Amino acid sequence: MAAADVAPQFGAELKDTFKPVNTWVTNGIAWLDEVQQFYRERSVIEKEYSAKLSALCKKYHDRKAKKISPLSVGDTPTLTPGSLESASLTTWTTQLSTVESHAAERDRFATELVTHIAEPLKQAAAQYEDIRKCHVDYHAKLEKERDASYGELKKAKGKYDGACQEVESRRKKMESSFDHGKAKAQSAYQQQILEMNNYKNLYLISINVTNKLKEKFFHEYVPEVLDGLQDLNETRVARLNALWTLAGQLEKTALTNSVNHTTNTLNEIPRNDPRLDSMMFLQHNVTQSQEPPNMGFEPSPVWHDDASIITDEAAKVFLRNVLGKSKAQVRELRVESDRKKREVDAGRRTRQNIQQGKDNRSEVETVRSIFVFQESLHETERKWLTAEVETSTIIAVAGDLSLGAKNHNFRSQTFKIPTNCDLCGERIWGLSAKGFDCRDCGYTCHSKCQMKVPAECPGEQSKEEKKKLKISRQEQAGASPAIDLDASPVSTAAPSLTRQNTMNSLSSGYAASTGRSVSTSNLAAQPTPENPADEAPVPVAETKPTVAAAKRNRVLAPPPSAYVSAPPPIEMAAPKSKEPRGKMMYAYEAGGADEVTVQDGDDVTIVEPDDGSGWMRVRAGSKEGLVPASYVESAPAPSPGPSASPAMPERPGSTYSNSSASLAGSAAAPKRVGPAVAPRRGAKKLQYVEAMYDYDARSDMEWSMAEGDRFVLITRDTGDGWADVERGGVTKSVPANYIQPV
Repeated sequence: MAAADVAPQFGAELKDTFKPVNTWVTNGIAWLDEVQQFYRERSVIEKEYSAKLSALCKKYHDRKAKKISPLSVGDTPTLTPGSLESASLTTWTTQLSTVESHAAERDRFATELVTHIAEPLKQAAAQYEDIRKCHVDYHAKLEKERDASYGELKKAKGKYDGACQEVESRRKKMESSFDHGKAKAQSAYQQQILEMNNYKNLYLISINVTNKLKEKFFHEYVPEVLDGLQDLNETRVARLNALWTLAGQLEKTALTNSVNHTTNTLNEIPRNDPRLDSMMFLQHNVTQSQEPPNMGFEPSPVWHDDASIITDEAAKVFLRNVLGKSKAQVRELRVESDRKKREVDAGRRTRQNIQQGKDNRSEVETVRSIFVFQESLHETERKWLTAEVETSTIIAVAGDLSLGAKNHNFRSQTFKIPTNCDLCGERIWGLSAKGFDCRDCGYTCHSKCQMKVPAECPGEQSKEEKKKLKISRQEQAGASPAIDLDASPVSTAAPSLTRQNTMNSLSSGYAASTGRSVSTSNLAAQPTPENPADEAPVPVAETKPTVAAAKRNRVLAPPPSAYVSAPPPIEMAAPKSKEPRGKMMYAYEAGGADEVTVQDGDDVTIVEPDDGSGWMRVRAGSKEGLVPASYVESAPAPSPGPSASPAMPERPGSTYSNSSASLAGSAAAPKRVGPAVAPRRGAKKLQYVEAMYDYDARSDMEWSMAEGDRFVLITRDTGDGWADVERGGVTKSVPANYIQPV
């Protein structure tokens, strides 16, 4: 047999052919069981004579003939081996021929065969089978990791397609929206485009990462496993040679008459170089490796795009944060990877010492430990590779964006008090909402907004400076302009008069939690035909007029009844009545059938004074009904004497069709809002709450509080951490956990 001039390397030559290599190694390990069984049977047959021994050798000659191809070149060779057989089979043939030449009694030798040959072979077969299974399990994990990387790429592609679909949906919604919602729809459309760009970038980065991981799998991880199987097979052959040598030595001692035949066997066994079997298998199983092609960018079917990474200003903010995070990981993972490589190398040296007999530890356990170290190393290398590819990809396209960046010192935070995101301006909802805040400048944001925050940290700030920065950031977050694709002229109509329910309106449709933002455009609740103001069961108060933003209302003349003069007061027509008089300090809109609508400054006659309920019955002209007692200022009783005839009321001003209030004097200062009033007789009692802590309002939709301040509770906490309260006829929101009932 010719010596192996070049050491074969399965990993370098066979690439991704784990299955045939594993089958071949399995056949070799299973064959050990047959060899040790041979010696067991021989120990029995040794007690018989040469006839039995010759018959046994013939039997195993036939068995060997049936396994020449599987043991030499495997079950499915790519090159037909012909009549060739491996070096091990050739040596085995010499062994059988030597045994056939022995025809003497083997009584003493039979016991030594069992104890020194058969049992070690059985143990070796079990040991090598365990090692082979370790290789199989490890290869399965490698395939699982590879498939996981393909799955991550598929998920990134799905997210990108979903973002593209959402952009299209937002675009259609923007085009179909009316004027008053156009700006909001346009803003949502632009935000979704930015979100789509981020998903696209992540998708492209994921493609590069997957390609690199695939390259690692086919050029490093799998070749290592194949080399391990090759080493296992060669170790098996070496161990088999050692046992064969031992069997020959025992036979030489026992059979002095067969010294020549035994010597021939001893000369043949060392020629069975373990690499010869590997070389023969390699020559008959070389195939063309079919490595999958690299991944490429696939545009979304609904958003046709190219494979270029978006590098506009909004995308650069996101890429800068990704780059900073990846660059930090590269440094950390490089050190961790070097440490784990040293652990793997130490394990391999230990196994080599075990194979050379310099270490008595279990080789199976050592191999398991090596694979555990390699799994940990591969995980670190994948993270390292991902960070390096992300870094190189971003730098190649947009340059080193991290230079000069002033990154925020973010920490994960659970916000137990209401907090606004400084990037998008929205609430970080709930008492246990997760987000981030900067330890230095106090910047707060959602978890989803962290990667979109510009790297513009001003450094460590004092408490007052943080508060000023917070106000400035909230103003910027709430005033981001939308791109007006279909601008409409601003209405120059006069401000519309609208009404807002006061704290006594227990059936109020206003809920601050449904529209809480920095903008105050939705403070006034417009009356609608479905919910007219006169159906409210409790009093309502006039609020400050607000300017209509989009739609100009038609100007209508007041009803004819507004032109009818009120009859002269009773004391004017008949001085016999001396009922107390009063004057309205605030305007009041009737909220029920038993109430009367009066204007600020109207003179009224007090028919029934306040009986402790907070209400009194008054007569204004020909109308009579209940009004809040706190809205009426009592006048001294009129002195008897001639009185002048009442002056004619001036013509009332025109009103807008969506309001029942008069526009008389609208050009002057806005009407005053009346104070909170007690519920009318038969109405539900008010519930008061008291502030437990100080609180500074962060928008016009919130009340600032000092400890001990009292409010009227309108709406309890509905799950968002806020409660709606009223003070001075104005309803706003406060943190629900800052107040307590009184």
